[in-house]
Amino acid sequence: MSGMYDLHTHTIHSDGEMLPIELVRRLAVLGYTTVAVTDHADTSNATTIVASLMPVRESARMFGVKLLCGIEITHVPPQQIADLARQAKAAGADIVIVHGETPVEPVAPGTNHAACTCRDVDVLAHPGMVTVEDALEAVKNNIALEITSRGGHNRANGYVVQVAREAGCQVVVDSDAHAPQDLLDERARFLVAKGSGLSDTECRDVLSLNIDRFLSS
Repeated sequence: MSGMYDLHTHTIHSDGEMLPIELVRRLAVLGYTTVAVTDHADTSNATTIVASLMPVRESARMFGVKLLCGIEITHVPPQQIADLARQAKAAGADIVIVHGETPVEPVAPGTNHAACTCRDVDVLAHPGMVTVEDALEAVKNNIALEITSRGGHNRANGYVVQVAREAGCQVVVDSDAHAPQDLLDERARFLVAKGSGLSDTECRDVLSLNIDRFLSS
């Protein structure tokens, strides 16, 4: 499905402020057609989060939104990321993202590499000073690098774009929303993309990415 998307959002099931359907409704009003709910997960709750979201799919459909039930693997030891991502997909997750080595949190070194080498991961969120070598691994495994509007996490957006260009890696633009004021309208999405150093053509391509095709390839 093409159209406005957000592949990284949080609800009351982790540290967000909104119920899943409130989040979906607010994004539907802004014009989104694809929304992934990706609450923070570790070995204690990954499959539970996925199961809790599945009943919301029909409610989202009534608002014209395709809901992707997912998780954000967060602060998990790198050695456990592949197994946890596999478990989430086996439990029915539509999308798995990994909390990357952002410049503002003590994420374990090696997290970016573990994510980029895992076929069950779809997006490496706010990856900070990701290496070209890891970006090349992401290309092999059809993993996108995230450009984020989240304060602090977004400090490395320009660098991420440079690395993604060099490696030929897909990028996506997400909000990492936790509260209503974090949600991006169409203009704000464009400014995040443009401000990261993407050209106008690249902005159009990234912001209109066909998410169904990306996740199925």
